[in-house]
Amino acid sequence: MTFSEKIFKLRKEKGLSQEALAEKLNTTRQAISKWENGQGFPETEKLLMLGNIFEVSIDYLLKDTVEQSKENEKGYYASKEMAEGYLLSQRKMSKYFAVGFSLLILSTIPYFVFKQDPVIFTILISIIAVLGIGAITAGFIEEDRYTILKKESLIFDQNFLEELKVRYEDIKKKYAVVMLVGICSIAAGGISFLLVRKAIVPTGILTPYYPIFIALIAIGIYTLIRTLSIIDAYRILVKNDEHINRLSNTFMKKISKRLFN
Repeated sequence: MTFSEKIFKLRKEKGLSQEALAEKLNTTRQAISKWENGQGFPETEKLLMLGNIFEVSIDYLLKDTVEQSKENEKGYYASKEMAEGYLLSQRKMSKYFAVGFSLLILSTIPYFVFKQDPVIFTILISIIAVLGIGAITAGFIEEDRYTILKKESLIFDQNFLEELKVRYEDIKKKYAVVMLVGICSIAAGGISFLLVRKAIVPTGILTPYYPIFIALIAIGIYTLIRTLSIIDAYRILVKNDEHINRLSNTFMKKISKRLFN
């Protein structure tokens, strides 16, 4: 089946006229007619749009095949540019979240440093906390740009998918040590507070070092949020089927719980 035959077949299956398809692609009916008659070929942007409209891969459209393979029947085609944009967006989002939550933790330090002056530590806590909340809000805004990639079953160019898998494995190995440092940092700060809370160490001995312990926890939180968010972004693309199945199962559990209640 040639490209022109596939366009004609897919358009008919969707119940679209040439005019309706042209409107979706922001082109003319004459252009659609030429594509279906084998007298022309759409530009790359229009190919991507056709893939998303008909829910097929670009490979399927471009390669002469007998019939569409089962694995490509349904799904949202994610181009290399879109996937790379998503990964870059997730890096920015993880940075906003990491900074935001770290600032919220650090906002407790002024209380211990300026404990004798309530006005100063209250002002400083408020300023740092507001900055933290602002960073977290910016992270949510950044995350919303590529929501569709987290909710739809994705179709990729096979070569690009293989490249993503290699990068995913590399980045997991690269960040393993970084995550271990983050966990140790949180543990170092948290254990110190635990020792005082359980009265294992007298309060007066460790109290002067509370700001340092809090800073260690904040550093650990920053490190984990950044690394885990980036790894998760790759996982959503590379292991998309698992991600979608997990979403479906979670959704069904929520519905069942509501019905049961």
